[in-house]
Amino acid sequence: MKFVDETSIRVEAGNGGPGCLSFRREKYIAKGGPDGGDGGDGGSVYLKGDSALNTLVDFQFKPRIRAESGESGKGKDCTGAKGESVYVRVPLGTSVFDDESQEFLGDVNDEGETMLVAQGGFHGLGNTRFKSSTNRAPRQTTKGTKGDLKLLRFELKLIADIGLLGLPNAGRSTLIASVSAARPKVADYPFTTLVPNLGVVKVGDESFVIADIPGLIEGAAEGMGLGVQFLKHLARTRLLLHLVDLSPMDGSNPVDNFRVIEKEVAKYSKGIAEKEQWLVFSKLDILPEEQAAEIMKDVLESCEFKGPVFKISAVAKRGTDALCNAIQSRLLEMKDLEREEEDWDVMDEKIRNEVHHYSSKQRELRRERREETQKLRSVDIDAQDDDNDVEVHYEP
Repeated sequence: MKFVDETSIRVEAGNGGPGCLSFRREKYIAKGGPDGGDGGDGGSVYLKGDSALNTLVDFQFKPRIRAESGESGKGKDCTGAKGESVYVRVPLGTSVFDDESQEFLGDVNDEGETMLVAQGGFHGLGNTRFKSSTNRAPRQTTKGTKGDLKLLRFELKLIADIGLLGLPNAGRSTLIASVSAARPKVADYPFTTLVPNLGVVKVGDESFVIADIPGLIEGAAEGMGLGVQFLKHLARTRLLLHLVDLSPMDGSNPVDNFRVIEKEVAKYSKGIAEKEQWLVFSKLDILPEEQAAEIMKDVLESCEFKGPVFKISAVAKRGTDALCNAIQSRLLEMKDLEREEEDWDVMDEKIRNEVHHYSSKQRELRRERREETQKLRSVDIDAQDDDNDVEVHYEP
């Protein structure tokens, strides 16, 4: 299935039904009085979290969602039927923005959680509502109000506790396959990971979710490689593992590789770059211990890294248990801190705004490129038409 994590849709709530203008007409009953009923309320549009979904691809084929309008009121004080509301299933972790004002409307994070995105119109009033002692035959009614019409932007950010960073072939997919039941594609060439992968890691009676995103390369923030758009899936993580290959296939310097990732992440979102990071040296089984120790020492001294450091071999499962145990202990500590401090919510809001700003900027750039391409094509077509023109001269 194609992985889509951004899309725009149009949602239309139903209009309220108009009230009815009617009078009671019945044999042997003179001047029966007004009996026009109210209209029905328009249906609303809701989003509903569904853990069975993991992509927004369905909205590419159905970009317009519309709820039913309420029916008109009827005589004999009959109220019109209400319009049926629409519940749109979305993956957990979907952020919703107003695509016109760029206002953040909310997140859908839990199974079965509902979120109102378009309110249905209010019903109109029938003439029965307007009768009084001085107005016994009212002819006033009201129309129902219109339902909301909105252009929405969905941005999917996978819900995970741990995020993996690194260059292509740094060993991220091998690690997630080693510590969880996930089976991402693993190969000896770069960019085997094309879409984010999630894995659930069990540590005793506890567990946490780890997210692997496609690798970054230098210039990713400007669109090189697969770009940095997948970094949005690290926005909800609490801890980042930066994997550094001790023996890169291309012979590059691990120090330079570390700095490349740090620079590209900071260009995308300062909030994500400020998250707590652990340094994990991978592929420990490839090099002799002394040589590996020298490389690790060089990286730590050159980059002045002060956080926790681990060395692992995911293939041989060396050091992975200690890493997972340390992660689980740290996550429990962070959950306790989240209950006590409000800085987490501020940081989440900062990252959300940065990610949305970057996505909006990239969309605008893509739109400008499309318009420029269309102009160039139209110029080429006009030039071809000129070349094919035939001049006819009439001589007397």
